[in-house]
Amino acid sequence: MKINSNIQAMITNNVLSRNETELSKASEKLSSGYRINSAKDNPAGMAITNRMNSQIKSLNKANQNSKNAKNAIATAEGALSEIQNMVQRMTELAVKASNGTNTSADRAAIQKEVDALKDEIKRVAGETEYNTQNLLNGEQGLRGYSDNQAVDVTLYNSSFTKGTYNIKIYEDADGKMTLDGFAGKDYKFEDNVVTVTDKMGGELKFSYDDTATLPIEAELNLMGTGGMHIQVGSSEGQEIQIVIPEISLENMGINTLDMSTEEDAQKAMDQLQGALSFISSVRSQLGAYENRLESTISNLDVSTENLTGSYSTIKDTDMAEEMVEYTKLQVLVQAGTSMLTQANEQPQQALQLLQ
Repeated sequence: MKINSNIQAMITNNVLSRNETELSKASEKLSSGYRINSAKDNPAGMAITNRMNSQIKSLNKANQNSKNAKNAIATAEGALSEIQNMVQRMTELAVKASNGTNTSADRAAIQKEVDALKDEIKRVAGETEYNTQNLLNGEQGLRGYSDNQAVDVTLYNSSFTKGTYNIKIYEDADGKMTLDGFAGKDYKFEDNVVTVTDKMGGELKFSYDDTATLPIEAELNLMGTGGMHIQVGSSEGQEIQIVIPEISLENMGINTLDMSTEEDAQKAMDQLQGALSFISSVRSQLGAYENRLESTISNLDVSTENLTGSYSTIKDTDMAEEMVEYTKLQVLVQAGTSMLTQANEQPQQALQLLQ
């Protein structure tokens, strides 16, 4: 029996200290709801969950980006719907002006309404915005560049084959305007505008200075730059390019509408049909973008859900399991405290030997 070194008390105190430490950890997990509260709890798990948490937040933001883009497209599509209605109204006026019962004064009145509608189309196209960004004036279209000031790229879509094209505009032996540089593609001249199309739906429009000396040679740079880039993922390059071509009277082919005679009204009808086809094509493309973004949003929702589940498996506390552990540790701490009291009483018993 010793009084200088109470070995039993030391052992009991060490066990009690370990149990108190574990009880403190269990209390922290229960109060925070997390199994991992610091790096010492699980170094590898902490690193994994930090990356997962960052990715979850990025996916949530990408989801919001997609929804914003969908709203922007809906705004553009709504404006195009009104423009299409105006073009249809002009078609009705062209049919009316083609009728031989109309006088010159009647056609002049019709022309005034057509001019007013054209002005309104330009206003809507120039003022349709989303978050201060214009949607229809060409800012969201693909940009093409020419090394010759006599040639200006006005429009091309994403289906047109990317690359650089060396073109030549000249008159053939019969005096017919001819274009070289687009092998395998169809083209047509209309006034000073050239439209190039292919079988895959690609379309390019460019104008040239009809006062310039022929032949005109130029290098066109069509590399698919421009448009609105929507970040739909958490990594670089995970984006969707939304292209909205410029909605202008020139691109619709109705900048020179004239209904002063029956012949001009007949020609205007053909021009307006082309304008309707152009608007319908743009609206169809916007609808395809909306459908794609809806699929993207659904995919992001599923990815976020699955990733959050994995994050929870590693990071979150199983409350039922942890409560069992907490209760057990509480009992052990109480038992340790009681035993430490008993162990500390043993040196008192040695005093009885000195009586």
